[in-house]
Amino acid sequence: MAEHTSSSITIDASPADVMGVISDFARYPEWTGEVKETEVLEKDDQGRALQVRLVLDAGAIKDDHVLAYTWTGDDKVSWTLVKSQMLRALDGSYALKPVAGGERTEVTYQLTVDVKIPMLGMIKRKAEKVIIDRALAGLKKRVESAPKG
Repeated sequence: MAEHTSSSITIDASPADVMGVISDFARYPEWTGEVKETEVLEKDDQGRALQVRLVLDAGAIKDDHVLAYTWTGDDKVSWTLVKSQMLRALDGSYALKPVAGGERTEVTYQLTVDVKIPMLGMIKRKAEKVIIDRALAGLKKRVESAPKG
């Protein structure tokens, strides 16, 4: 199995609020930075995305790929790569854990990326760490600035 990179952050919001932002793919271009366009291709019977097309522009890496999502209860979502121009693998997950009586949420993001071009493992893991840290910071900012419903 490929090595993965993971990191966690605590967000001042309930797990439901955090998952609400994670599952709102249409708004990813507003807060993720690298995601320029999204399109939900397939949904489950609860309306959650099963396949999503994402167009990325992360400077040196530009890609148009499709991810398949698996939802585990209300506190975990994982994804695997279906097709891509530049990537051989893009597997990851967000796992949510309530803290402080459910008023805050610990979010753990795990990611494994494998590009089609040769890349040293150390450089690849550093890139994964940058992607994860940016995503978690963006998620925290987005969730904490959203009006509470």
